[in-house]
Amino acid sequence: MTESAASTQRQLPKGLALSRAATRLAIIVERAWPLLLPFVILASVFASLSWFGLLGRLPDLPRFLVLAGFGVLALAALYPWRRFRLPSAVEVDRRIESANKLLHSPVLVQTDRPSGTHTGFAQALWQEHQKRMAARLGRLGSDLPSARIPDRDPWGLRAVAALMLAVAFAFSFGPLGGSLADGFQPRASAEVIPPRIDAWITPPAYTGKAPIFLTADANQATATFTVPQNSDLSLRVTGGSGAETLVYQPADGEALNIEPSGTEGAATDAKQQSGSSVMQFASKLVGDGQLMLKSGEQEIGQWAFAVTPDKPPSIRFASEPKRAANGSLELQYQIEDDYGAASAKGEFALADTPASGTRPLYDAPEMPLSLPRRGSKANAAKTTKDLTEHVWAGAQIKLALVATDGADQIGRSATKTLVMPERSFTNPLARAVIEQRRLLGLDANAKPHVLDLMDAITLRPEDTFDNMAHYLAIMSARTRLKMAGSDDQLREVVSYLWEVALGIEEGDLSAAEKRMRQAQQALQDALKNGASDEEIEKLMQELRQAMNDFLREFAERNQQNQNTAQMPQNGQELRQSDLDRMLDQIENLAKSGNRDRAQELLSQLQDMMNNLQAGRQGQQGQQNSELRQQMDKLGEIMRRQQEMMNETFRMDQMQRGDNGDGQMGEGEQQQGQGQQGEGQQGQGQGRPMTPEEFAEALKQLQEGQGKLQGDLQQLGKDLEGMGMEPNQGFGQAGRSMGDAQQSLGQGEGERAVGHQGRALEALRQGAKEMMQQLQAMQGDQGGSEQGGRQQNADRDPLGRPRATQGPDFGDSVKVPDEIDVQRARQILEAIRKRLGNALSPDVERSYLERLLELK
Repeated sequence: MTESAASTQRQLPKGLALSRAATRLAIIVERAWPLLLPFVILASVFASLSWFGLLGRLPDLPRFLVLAGFGVLALAALYPWRRFRLPSAVEVDRRIESANKLLHSPVLVQTDRPSGTHTGFAQALWQEHQKRMAARLGRLGSDLPSARIPDRDPWGLRAVAALMLAVAFAFSFGPLGGSLADGFQPRASAEVIPPRIDAWITPPAYTGKAPIFLTADANQATATFTVPQNSDLSLRVTGGSGAETLVYQPADGEALNIEPSGTEGAATDAKQQSGSSVMQFASKLVGDGQLMLKSGEQEIGQWAFAVTPDKPPSIRFASEPKRAANGSLELQYQIEDDYGAASAKGEFALADTPASGTRPLYDAPEMPLSLPRRGSKANAAKTTKDLTEHVWAGAQIKLALVATDGADQIGRSATKTLVMPERSFTNPLARAVIEQRRLLGLDANAKPHVLDLMDAITLRPEDTFDNMAHYLAIMSARTRLKMAGSDDQLREVVSYLWEVALGIEEGDLSAAEKRMRQAQQALQDALKNGASDEEIEKLMQELRQAMNDFLREFAERNQQNQNTAQMPQNGQELRQSDLDRMLDQIENLAKSGNRDRAQELLSQLQDMMNNLQAGRQGQQGQQNSELRQQMDKLGEIMRRQQEMMNETFRMDQMQRGDNGDGQMGEGEQQQGQGQQGEGQQGQGQGRPMTPEEFAEALKQLQEGQGKLQGDLQQLGKDLEGMGMEPNQGFGQAGRSMGDAQQSLGQGEGERAVGHQGRALEALRQGAKEMMQQLQAMQGDQGGSEQGGRQQNADRDPLGRPRATQGPDFGDSVKVPDEIDVQRARQILEAIRKRLGNALSPDVERSYLERLLELK
């Protein structure tokens, strides 16, 4: 019987064992998955919280409590596993029969045994039954597990846990994501984002230096940063622990702890917005040292500094203080500072200490000083101010210059002792009024004495006053003085006495001059303080009106003055157009932003007006007519050389194609009427010149240059015949003219222009040397003031060369040499190349066309 069962077992399909194994696994899964699902959901919730970074942000105690809660829930989820059991063989076979819908239990029959007595017939019959049942087991399949989870979770909440797990996993790769280990690590080690450090140095504004970013990538390799003294240090830590400290260790001294700056509210707002803490530190750097940023005991930043000390400014007199031609105090000085001085002034003090009990009405005069232009190597400046109205005028004073830099450091010059310039009064009555005014201004207690002096002057008015208006003015001043009871009223009397003295001396001219000086000072202050264009325009209009009134009254006074009624032959008329042209230039410079240059021109204008006042007496020397004639010849030679150089330059431009239109400017047309004649002018205005015409023009230029050289040699001989020694300037000019003539003969226009320019410079130098010889021959005439006027005798009241005393040698005009000409040609080529670009904006093209004067 055993053998029969074994034989039947061998006859079973081979797939039955595989079907049994698969079915057994399916039964295990469907029994285990409902027991494991609560634990899986709990684990997914823990992983989601960790990947979202929530556990890492919790303090240690709350985090440990959350972990303990998850542990208890995990044990509770695993508790149902005690009911789990593996499926038996019978349960597996019945599951197979059920899954394959087999009748009469063919699978169980293969392992069952008949009950009762085992006879041979019964055994044979059972074996036959097993054989028939085995034949029905052809192809058996296994059954899928059926855990019936939807019956237990009809709302599908398990899908929420799965979705949250997927989202948290993706979020964990971001900058704020966490990890599964965050819940098991201390808080300090859970912060993996390093703090952001921003540090920079801001030099003082007066240094003009840009800020330095210490944490920039370009400065990472810098070992030591060089910064100006008193630079502001700023450092900000974002996302730190909040326990950062900043320490500055000077090179020689104890370490300095820099406390965080800023209000708590601002830090809280910044923390809420950024989600991290923000700390700011600020300090000033005054000496070399090292800056260290620490977080606890860990050093997270270090920088070394070399601080450049800010030296105090230095100021000194460039020359002795002197009196200008109109009586103003003129100071020339030099100011030196590391970054430029912020302000400067002159400090005055009386040389003699006032007697005890005096009550002066006025303090020392104030005199702000103009500063040198930024970038000027000489650091020199000049200030002129009219202090003649101050009561100290004519007194012995001590003067020192004081300069202050941006750090409020002060530098002082040496003290000079001098007499403060005063206005010269020729009228005896005006001098007496000024003396009374000085006494009253220096000591208010002298009021009774001044009243007595006024009574003495007005005692016999018919013998003392030629103009009764002057008598009434002094009597009015006496009444005001007698009624004055306070220092302010006394100062008003002092100011009124000044107006009375000026009225006696100059009449209406003094008032016009005062208005002009006030307008000049107002404009100068506006340029210095950066006033608006509208204010500049208004002040310029006031200055124009004041100057027109002054010049009109000045001309009327000269016509009435018998000493100046007869103008000398070498005098020159002062034209209004000259002043208008200079005033327009000052206004244009101020509006274009070049305020420094505008101030310089305004200072030159003041000097011109001073020279105009100094020349009131008409003191002009007579020159020898023969010498004047030779000087006129020299001026004519210089003018012709200038015209020839311009014509040569134009011809060279046309040959090179730089002036393709072949047209001449208005100035060149006028010059063409000189040496070269009408023929060349016509050629320049028409079509481009042919090679034959160009060669003919160069030949004419060569002949003209040779004739000019001959005229210069003849002039030298004439001067030698008059006792003048030949100078090097004329000799060099002759040689340069010869070189220019040779270059023109060889067709080298560019080289010829260079020689002609050097010839023109040599002519000017020779003219200077000739004027020095003339002055030496004539000698000094008078003292220092007269000598200064004699040196300027060849100039008009505006400081310009007199056309009747000789040519304008053009000392202020620099002739372009060969390098300048080449540079100008390069600039023109660049402009034309830019104009040829079709992509250039219309605004740029319009601007470039205006530069070339094409429109």
